[in-house]
Amino acid sequence: MLPIKTAALAGVALFVSAGAALADGYGGSAKDAQPEEGRKLALSITVGGTSDYIFRGVSQTFEDPAAQGSIDLTYGIFYAGVWSSNVDFNDAPKANAEVDLYAGIKPVWGPVTFDLGVIYYAYPGADDGVNFFGNPGQVDYVELKAGYSIVSPWIKGLTSGTTVYWSPDYSLETGDVFTLESVASYALPQVGIFSPSISGAFGTVYGDRDEGFSVGGTSDDKYSYWNVGLALAVEKFTFDFRYWDTDIDVVPPGGTVCASQGLCDERFVFTAKVTLP
Repeated sequence: MLPIKTAALAGVALFVSAGAALADGYGGSAKDAQPEEGRKLALSITVGGTSDYIFRGVSQTFEDPAAQGSIDLTYGIFYAGVWSSNVDFNDAPKANAEVDLYAGIKPVWGPVTFDLGVIYYAYPGADDGVNFFGNPGQVDYVELKAGYSIVSPWIKGLTSGTTVYWSPDYSLETGDVFTLESVASYALPQVGIFSPSISGAFGTVYGDRDEGFSVGGTSDDKYSYWNVGLALAVEKFTFDFRYWDTDIDVVPPGGTVCASQGLCDERFVFTAKVTLP
């Protein structure tokens, strides 16, 4: 199966970025966090694991667990970092790891935090793949992002926002791909030593079949995904229990986003991580 971050592959699985995606189980790196107040240089390291690495609704590890980690640097509204995870696309293309490099700024205006950034998705040592038209293409790609989040002035503990992601030449060189994702989270009352919160997201990925982007090798050039979950934070640890699903249908034979329905079907995912210092 191709990385869902790698688009349409004839006869096999193709493509899916932000993600955070990235380290998302949901969130987990500087690109997802609120900016530090003032001009203070800060370094943090996050390590953890997940029962299934999901990126925009599609398994990136063939439904197997993944070890993940990030190193993040922030200075005022600026942030930069690197995030990594093991991956498994069933040799289409062959890749064992994903390394994401990202940077951006987060200016704040009242209760609104804006986010303007860039993400580079790299798959070290991966073989080049073949897009929907049978042409070879690079697996690595760049994605730009622009979004906002707002702390509700009316409902205490509620934060929501929307981000648009754009890749001018998506993985396997399949042209422009846009992703529009909206998220919301609500902080619940403290329970013992735990600080619980609930959150969810809904996103839609848009491509252009004429440029090689195809969902299932059909006329579909977009799909939607969503998740909802409960996070329990205690000290520097976070435990996340999340439900994922998409509207992708596997249409045999071959040429689908997923090599099997299980890769893009509903599933529950558990993620645990710790952030230092």
